[in-house]
Order: sequence, then structure tokens, then C-alpha cells
Amino acid sequence: MKRSQPTVADIGAYDEIIDVRSPAEFAEDHIPGAINCPVLDDAQRAEVGTLYKQVSPFEAKKIGAALVSENIARHLKERFLDRPKGWKPLIYCWRGGDRSGSMTTIFRAIGWQAGQLEGGYKAWRGHVISQLETLPCQFRFKVICGATGSAKTRILQAIGIQGEQILDLETLASHKGSVLGVLPGQPQPSQKAFETALLVALSGLDPSRPVFVEAESRKIGNLHVPEALIARIREGKCFTVEATTAARVAFLLEDYDYFLTLPDFVISRLDALRTLQSRETLNRWQQLVHANDWPTLVRELLEQHYDPLYQRSQDHNFSRLPDAAAFSTDDLSPSGVTRLAAAIVQSRIAQIA
Repeated sequence: MKRSQPTVADIGAYDEIIDVRSPAEFAEDHIPGAINCPVLDDAQRAEVGTLYKQVSPFEAKKIGAALVSENIARHLKERFLDRPKGWKPLIYCWRGGDRSGSMTTIFRAIGWQAGQLEGGYKAWRGHVISQLETLPCQFRFKVICGATGSAKTRILQAIGIQGEQILDLETLASHKGSVLGVLPGQPQPSQKAFETALLVALSGLDPSRPVFVEAESRKIGNLHVPEALIARIREGKCFTVEATTAARVAFLLEDYDYFLTLPDFVISRLDALRTLQSRETLNRWQQLVHANDWPTLVRELLEQHYDPLYQRSQDHNFSRLPDAAAFSTDDLSPSGVTRLAAAIVQSRIAQIA
């Protein structure tokens, strides 16, 4: 018997997805492709909630109904008057309750084939969690390894340009994966939004073909890579980029060039290493920042912090690293990265399923 309300499985059957939650809820995460038409904005939602707790549910519902009606009327006038009679919107709120129900009722009264998502965003969130527990096992990952500054992300992206499937975790996470990996002015998504983006990316991949990915830790900045995904990646075949220290320093100075104008920001990020490095070492690195001696700073960070850390983590986390094919280089320029990507794709081990 067909359900009276559409479920997450029915999302593709609708012309447009409308998220009626508040802007803050929408910003944290939402169904991909949804537009935000809040029936209560952030301040109004707080106002109604306060009335509900401190006065009475009845008083809260009266004010809430007035606000919801005003907002739905405004959305109708500003966004939907041009929609044809056969338009089919899917409407959702947090749990498929009054907020989405109000808009659905009005839209149906107009004559549109509006659907109210059963379970609302909460149902979508459950779908994401469930899929990320099972979907990763369908893929065979080929892992690009290498010490910090080996241009792994650039190599991965070049592999994608050459027609191979890739999963670019750092781009999805808006972070370069190290203590200095913060992108100024570009905040990371929420954990929920990151996981939604992961599901979208994985759903677009062909399980019959291998997927190249960069070696990552469980955390990328403040975000956690789902357990099933990180476990599957760590079972993958490894390809190690062995770049010279000089090439890595040159690459990092180019790739992190925005730091050259943000000395105070760099110093604040270096402070995160205070539990791992001595006060004397951190003071020296701060002096190098103030002196604009970026090449020396980068080299010392690699040799004294990143390289020892990489060696410990990779040997422990990637069981197939000892059998990895190695690709040596002293050139991490854009052309050098393209050559490395081609060599990895064309290597014998990459051709093996």
C-alpha cells in the first residue's frame, strides 16, 4: 500500500524542494538542491519557543500561526506566483510537523501537487547516516600518500582531470588537513553538511571503477571522516609520492602564499603546537615569521614536526603502505604535478583491480 506522504526515496519525483526551517537550521545542513523559505525566521522561532515554555502552548500557537501565515504569503508573492498548475514541490521542516504542514496545506488548496516529506529533515539525516555506514564498502580506493607538502591534493585533482574517479575530502571539508590547513575567510561546513556532501560525492561514483583518494587522518580540521569510509580507505592500495625537501618547501610557499600577508594568523596557528613542541622551538618559529623568513620556517616545520608525525601515523594507519609503489620527484610545479598524476594512473599497480 502506497504511503500517504512521500519519503526520502521519493525526493527525485518532485520539481522543487522547499526547506521551511529557519535560516540557521538550513545553514547547518539541508537536503541537496533545497531552497530555504522559512515560515519562521531565527528570531521568530526563538520568540515562539519562549512563549511556549514561559507562557503557554496556546499563546505560542496563536503568535506562531500569525507569523507563519505572513511568511507563507510573502514567499508566495515573491517566489512562487509564476509556478504552473502542474508544479510538484516537496516541502519539509525538522520532523514533518506543523511548519511544513502549514505550507503544504496552502499550496494544495491553491491546486499544486505539494508533498510533505515524511519525517522531515530528521528522516533525511537518518538516511545520510545509514548510507555512510554501508556505501563506502562498495568502492575500491587507491590512496595517494606522501609527507606534508608533497602536493597530494593537487596530484589527486590532476588524476581527476585525466578522467579517473576521485574523492577530494579536503575540498569537501574546506581545509588542507594540517594545523596550518585553515583557509582564511573560508569556514568549514558543519559536520552534518560535510556528511551530506560526502554522500552526494559517493553517490556520483561508479563502484565498478576504482576511486583515487588522498591519505587522511580521521579528522580534517574540525570535521570527522565517517568511520566506515576511513576504514575502507585505509584498506586501499597505496601510492607514495617521494618529493625532495626543497621541492616540498617550494610547493608549500606557493600553495600557502596567502599566509605571507597574515603573520599574526600564522603565529596563532603555531600556538596550537604548544603541547607538541618546546617553548624554545615555538619562539624561534615566531621569530622567523616576524622576520619573514618563510623558507626557513617551512623547512623546520617539515623536518621537526610534520615529517615525524607523518611517519608515525602512516605506518600505523595504512596496512598496505609497505607495498606501495613509490614515485620520486624534485618538481612539484603544475607541470610536475601533471606528470606525477599521469605516472600514477599509468603505473602497473594502478591498472590492477
